[in-house]
Amino acid sequence: MKVQNSQQVERQAVNMEGASGCHVRWLVGERDGAPNFAMRQFEVEPGGFTPRHFHPYEHEVFVLAGEGVVYEGDQAHPIKSGDVVLVSPDEVHQFKNTGQQALKFLCLIPNSATGKQVTVVPECGIEPT
Repeated sequence: MKVQNSQQVERQAVNMEGASGCHVRWLVGERDGAPNFAMRQFEVEPGGFTPRHFHPYEHEVFVLAGEGVVYEGDQAHPIKSGDVVLVSPDEVHQFKNTGQQALKFLCLIPNSATGKQVTVVPECGIEPT
């Protein structure tokens, strides 16, 4: 069993092309003996965003704090604390903070995603309309 405060887990910058003001903490994963899933906590600063990207695995998201939008392709869906999101495999998506405080969310992915390619869409870094 692992019991640890999330603030004790190293906070790392997301250094992918097209990301801005985004950090991640790998809370639980294979290194902890989790056989199936990894749990990550993302923090996106006001005005920040993840890259517009897609990958061949789903992920589940639970919004902990803040507000923003999640893009499904070019369609924006407002999100706030308490919302859940399912991103299907190969779906182009992006999270953006539109609020005044950090947008924090848990993101769960299968461990089988380790080493799989993430494709940043060509218009990464360009603000969707």
